[in-house]
Amino acid sequence: MTVPQRAPGGFPVVGIVGAGQLARMCAGPAAELGLTLSVLAEASDASAALVIPSAPVGAHSDVEAVLAFARECDVVTFDHEQVPADVLAALAQAGVAMHPTPEALVFAQDKLAMRKRLTALAIPCPRWVSARTPADVDAFGEDVGWPVVAKTPRGGYDGKGVRVVGSSAELADWLKRAAAEDSPLLLEEKVPFTRELAVLLARSPSGQAAAWPVVETVQTDSICTEVIAPAADLDPDLAARVTEAGLRIAGELGVTGVLAVELFELPGGEFVVNELAMRPHNSGHWSMDGAVTGQFEQHLRAVLDLPLGSPRPRHRWTVMGNILGGEHHDLFPAYRHVMARDPEIKAHLYGKGVRPGRKIGHVNVSGEDLADLRERARHAADYIEGVILE
Repeated sequence: MTVPQRAPGGFPVVGIVGAGQLARMCAGPAAELGLTLSVLAEASDASAALVIPSAPVGAHSDVEAVLAFARECDVVTFDHEQVPADVLAALAQAGVAMHPTPEALVFAQDKLAMRKRLTALAIPCPRWVSARTPADVDAFGEDVGWPVVAKTPRGGYDGKGVRVVGSSAELADWLKRAAAEDSPLLLEEKVPFTRELAVLLARSPSGQAAAWPVVETVQTDSICTEVIAPAADLDPDLAARVTEAGLRIAGELGVTGVLAVELFELPGGEFVVNELAMRPHNSGHWSMDGAVTGQFEQHLRAVLDLPLGSPRPRHRWTVMGNILGGEHHDLFPAYRHVMARDPEIKAHLYGKGVRPGRKIGHVNVSGEDLADLRERARHAADYIEGVILE
């Protein structure tokens, strides 16, 4: 179906540009809210297109395809932040209601713009500069100490577009490309953090906001493999300051929808902001089963300017374990073992082809014993991946 079929009763159609797993996981909450979803899919077998009937195929970079898609929707939101500026401008000129708006989305699309804005707001950030030449890199390294973290301002995720370097020579290829594209690199000091945290919140166009508890994110080879909600042994004052910073960022940047603020916890009870994402986020997948209102329902509420739901946790702890692709392609038979061994495990698979290192699903489990929950989540994820067979 290429045109969404509207539900009776005046319920709106929410359009999502992109048909990845984030769009897919909006399907259940949308059905429960009585909403109709439509997704602009990159392919007919994309993750969300497998479960959402209205899934016209088109590229997010194709202005005419996106405009035609948006005409059938009451509000448009995004599965990812890679929609080009000219497409966003065309949607705005056509009067399409978009959340987040292009004015806010730029701070998730462009890391240099994000750093400049957060610094102007006095939000704690690593020391940073923009760099175009080897001399710029060398000067920054001498100032803050080697190694330094280099990032391409646009397009990176899950460790892509990020390098830790000990000299400007290690960035020769990036600097050459940056010069050709007239786009500087972002350099940041390599901060001595103790762990990675994230705060997830939602903000509606009318200005209502709600935040989930601060969580710990565990990274393996630059990919999040586990989330602990809430973050264990987190100082309440630090949790409050992190949450306040997240709410302030959302308000000052005019974010509408879900916002994820990824942070580094530093020794001495301080923090710095690492990244922003203006969409449902991996750090919030635990909320699907562990909170009164999960992030996907909350995102739909927010973009429609409905009153937001409670983000309160349902349990003392919830642990999310990511399922990554490996050599094991036949995933469904693993369900029988996982469900029989642990009936409290909630497994969410994304309908994506298996590729090494690709996020293809996650599991959630909640309860009172954190060490036990972590072991159970890891076992279930490893079994579905094929890492273990018993």
